[in-house]
Amino acid sequence: MSTHTQLDATALERDYGDPDGSESVDFRTERSARPTVMDAATLPTSKARTPPQIIGRDDELRKLFAALDAAKSSGRAIAVCGDPGIGKSVLLEATARHGHDQEYRVLQTTGVEAESQLPFAGLHELLRPVLELAENLATPQRRALLSAFGLEEEGSPELFLICLAALNLLTEVASHQPVAVIIDDVHWLDQPSLEAVAFLARRIRDDHIIVVGGVRNGYANPFLAATGQVLNVEPLDEESSRVLLGSTAAHLDSVEYAQVLELARGNPLALSELPGTWGTDSAGHNSITGAPVQLSTRLEQAFAGRLGELASPTRDALLIAATGSQSALSEILAAASALAGIDVGVDALETAAAAGLLTRDEAHIRFRHPLVRSAILGSESVHRRQQAHGALAAVLDQHPFRRTWHRAFAIIGPDDDVADELEHNHAISVRRGSISGAIAALERSAQLSSSPAVRVRRLLLAAQYAFGLGRADAVERLLAETLANPLTELEQARVEVLREAFHDGTPGDGGRVIEMCHLAQWAGEQDVALDLLLAAALRCWWSDTGPEARHMVSSVARQVAGASLDPRYVAVLAIAEPVECSELVDDLLGTAVPTDGDVEAVILLGTAAFAIGDPVRSLHFLDLVENRLRQRGQLGRLSHVLNMGLLSRLELGDFQRVAMASEEARVLALETQQPIWHCGALAIDAMAHGLRGDNPRAQQLADDVEEVATGGGLNPLLACVKLARGYGHLGDGNYEAAYHALRGLFDSSDPSFHLTERFHGISFLSDAAVGAGKRDDARCVIDELELVAVNSVSPTLRHQLDYARAVLADDELAEDHYVAALGSDLQSWPWLRGRLELAFGRWLRRQHRISEARDHLRSAYTALSGIGATVWVDQAKAELRAAGELTARRSGRPSWERLTPQELQIVRMAGDGFSNKQIGQQLYLSPRTVSGHLYRAFPKLGITSRSQIAARLRDL
Repeated sequence: MSTHTQLDATALERDYGDPDGSESVDFRTERSARPTVMDAATLPTSKARTPPQIIGRDDELRKLFAALDAAKSSGRAIAVCGDPGIGKSVLLEATARHGHDQEYRVLQTTGVEAESQLPFAGLHELLRPVLELAENLATPQRRALLSAFGLEEEGSPELFLICLAALNLLTEVASHQPVAVIIDDVHWLDQPSLEAVAFLARRIRDDHIIVVGGVRNGYANPFLAATGQVLNVEPLDEESSRVLLGSTAAHLDSVEYAQVLELARGNPLALSELPGTWGTDSAGHNSITGAPVQLSTRLEQAFAGRLGELASPTRDALLIAATGSQSALSEILAAASALAGIDVGVDALETAAAAGLLTRDEAHIRFRHPLVRSAILGSESVHRRQQAHGALAAVLDQHPFRRTWHRAFAIIGPDDDVADELEHNHAISVRRGSISGAIAALERSAQLSSSPAVRVRRLLLAAQYAFGLGRADAVERLLAETLANPLTELEQARVEVLREAFHDGTPGDGGRVIEMCHLAQWAGEQDVALDLLLAAALRCWWSDTGPEARHMVSSVARQVAGASLDPRYVAVLAIAEPVECSELVDDLLGTAVPTDGDVEAVILLGTAAFAIGDPVRSLHFLDLVENRLRQRGQLGRLSHVLNMGLLSRLELGDFQRVAMASEEARVLALETQQPIWHCGALAIDAMAHGLRGDNPRAQQLADDVEEVATGGGLNPLLACVKLARGYGHLGDGNYEAAYHALRGLFDSSDPSFHLTERFHGISFLSDAAVGAGKRDDARCVIDELELVAVNSVSPTLRHQLDYARAVLADDELAEDHYVAALGSDLQSWPWLRGRLELAFGRWLRRQHRISEARDHLRSAYTALSGIGATVWVDQAKAELRAAGELTARRSGRPSWERLTPQELQIVRMAGDGFSNKQIGQQLYLSPRTVSGHLYRAFPKLGITSRSQIAARLRDL
């Protein structure tokens, strides 16, 4: 352990540590080991911090080395960005060298464009040196990781479970030695590996790990968004450019020297390569049109210009190397021999090495720069590139996964045999957790299919996978390809289901809802019909499509034969008509017995309960699946579940859980690219801040949500905006502003109007009405809602109306209403009960019934203090003082509010007896990060050891 470490390791372990302490494709043969940018075995051992060949990069190296040193205390992630040839690889090599000098465990890999179809190829290469430690992982994680690499078949293919396994594998290494992860050409990693590297960059916090990745400018990717630091590598200054050019341009005269210097513009690769190619068109313009040539194109031309001087066997070998995904010399020479029709030996590559195009050792070759690969491919015809793919396929009998892809790229027209093999490849990709690879295989398979019906089936399956990834662009593209073929009515219905997946509602588009209902009637298949109706119901939920559209959805749903036991049926009725169908939905929920392990069914039932306004029952269902989703790594779905639970928990008064879950829901929505759910979590956060008395923050967050929700016409989110504004103003004592904000919820012409989301504002509207002198207007609202309650069994509506009747009643009727409201079953509703006790105590005091008032005010104070409703606690204290209660009571904000949401979440789990390892598995964090959060939380709670957590939580 380094002496630079800020957190004392012994203390961490003692006080914050755990109290207990189909076809099998072997990736070991599918992807042979290839040399990294600088293999550990070949790294120089010199202590020189700046190698002499790195000219003009002192500042960049200083920043990278400083980050490397700082990672001995806490995790770091850096993206090294720049244009092709700017020197990113050289900086990464120097960083790796420095890491070895500083006794880091250096793990390296390089993204290769040709490997994009090999799932987790980059991650496998990165972790290969430490993969033997996978035996220390939890069994589900180990199986998931090894399955992703094709080494096991029993693991879950969930991406985030694989990512967690990779994180814990690295933290296991980092517990013995700091780790430097160095990745060149991050933008060319296969998509699953890229997602995994981005996950690592986000999650290394208190771990002794640094992730440094080289990214070419113009390639947006998840890694860039995940890093905490971006190092932009700029062109060399003129002095450094002259020094570098002077080492390669001795043969140029002064004019040519100046021309190269001008064209290179500080690009080190250009300064090294252009002098050797300078000729009649050396001014950097197209020799035919005179148009300026982009520098990267010019560099490709510089490399391509050397190809014409090479013998045919050498060009064949280079084309094979550029076409394939492997660097293994034996494979390249075998395929080159197949392409050339003669034996091609290793001597064929010597002239290419002499020309500066590649380097090699006894087993592998490596192109000098990625632009060499693109130059080779760009200089060859399409026919020649297809021949190269064919040659590679001919020598890959032992590697069927890769062989199939090369066969697929070797042909143009339909080929059902290859198409069938690609469909088989898609299943392998799914088992390995590469859904993006499965989509690519199915799409190419469809292109090679001679049968339109088979083509449509494969495209629809690919689109379904794309929907699961949240890839709206891919879904649209695949559906467009599907529609170019003849479709049956059932297939057309499936197209519409997928098309709707990313269009949850256009304001007032009842016509589209009715059209979808007709498609459901014609589908002829229960699954497709219910999926269509669920999509139609969601349109009704997210925007006001009108009563006719809502009624048609529920009416058609009732016509689907045998659907009454399907959770989708229950959800359709609840989401489309949450008031009119609430009694039927309530009955169905009461008899629902979802199959054990059927997570989606339970989520649908929880959604149905949420939709009709039954938060207690909704949380019952949703809590059943939360841990299951964590275990499976289904973080996208987990974000949905957390979001739905937030408003229910806020309604019931679990402010602590809301503070924790809203942050996690927001982060997960960002990580899984779900902007609406991210906005939903922000909306709940705004409401929570309003209820906790932080009105400025509530209004700011409400502004952010409103900007997004207004553009999309998203009624539920706009309702939350109104609630947040009303809560915040009410807490500030600005009753007029609070009433104005909340009143819009109950106006059917207001964009925030929603059939059931308005229920959450009823009691607060009545409070604001009393303070603003708007009793009569509020009573009109309540009278309308009494009519709604005739058809609704919503507990939220019932309890909120009970509160409003009492608060708005004339004095001669108020007591009966308060007694009736408090006599209802509020065991699971401490927040509403506490406010009822406060309101009743206030009323009793003003009736000069002081003794009775004190009893209710004390009860209110206790309940509201336990919730953390600071504004209302202060009101209860003020009323108690006015009632002559002089006993000093605790004041100030609850200590849990001083914790960050994640600290609070971890502290609560630790208090429940979870070890750091178990907490990390639940929250997708490393155990050391968990320890770090506890380390920072303990002083805020006034405790010094883990053993004190449970008692402290009881006092909060």
